[in-house]
Amino acid sequence: MVKYLIKYQRSNIWTSELLELIRGASGGFLFGIPLLYTMEVWWIGSYIEPPLLLSILAVTYVVVLLLNRSDGFRKNKQGGMLDAAIESVEALGIGIVCATFTLILLRRITGETPLDEALGKVIFESVPFSLGVALTRSLLSGESATSDQNENPKTQQNTHTRKDKISFKDTLADISATLIGAMIVAFNIAPTDEIPMLAAATSPPWLIAIIIASLIISYGIVFVAGFTNQQKRHAQQGLFQTPEGETIFSYLISLLAAALMLWFFHRLSFSDPWFLWLRYTLLLALPATIGGAAGRLAI
Repeated sequence: MVKYLIKYQRSNIWTSELLELIRGASGGFLFGIPLLYTMEVWWIGSYIEPPLLLSILAVTYVVVLLLNRSDGFRKNKQGGMLDAAIESVEALGIGIVCATFTLILLRRITGETPLDEALGKVIFESVPFSLGVALTRSLLSGESATSDQNENPKTQQNTHTRKDKISFKDTLADISATLIGAMIVAFNIAPTDEIPMLAAATSPPWLIAIIIASLIISYGIVFVAGFTNQQKRHAQQGLFQTPEGETIFSYLISLLAAALMLWFFHRLSFSDPWFLWLRYTLLLALPATIGGAAGRLAI
């Protein structure tokens, strides 16, 4: 019995730690993904000297450390300087891993990329990711979710009895929030030359990987990371309000938003071949999906 309890406690510790890491990564993606679609950052990272890279890494760590003194990505903070220093190392590590993953996914780093160039790109791109991780707790706290759990049972029962009346309202609210969030992000990226550059280097298997990554990141942000109103979102009764259904449906809306923005800025026209529409739209849908997830968090 004692061995079982110890094993159960260890399992809970690892599960809790995994959720905290997902929470930090979600905050990093929310803040860091727009800069990944900036070619100037790719180029700067390609030729920057190692001493300057170390300086940038050190300055980023100091800023993250200052933020972690009051914020951070963990729900339960100890408040000590040592704990803040350790959490800052974790935040920096999460930012580096997220930036590396996305640069590989977008084919900005390949097996042929020189090591110094890859390191430069990763360190430059990891800065906003790391800052996003450090700001997760203060800007995207889950206090509202806790208050929903403590809601009066009678109120919850009344809400349940009104399920049929509010299902369409919930669905419409999610569609609007996803569309607005996706369009805001896509509006800033669609008119630039980054999408054609990325499309030229992306093959069909990598496009499939981008679709999967978009769905996983969106699901993690809205339903796993523990941000505001997560419990409320699980309890909603819209037409597509299961976590999986909402994630897929929201991704389709983000695809539509991405295609509309590309057409609006004349990056695509109806005379272009279908595969060009597909490549451009899928690449822009990655940040648009994250913007759509942020929009749903806001309602």
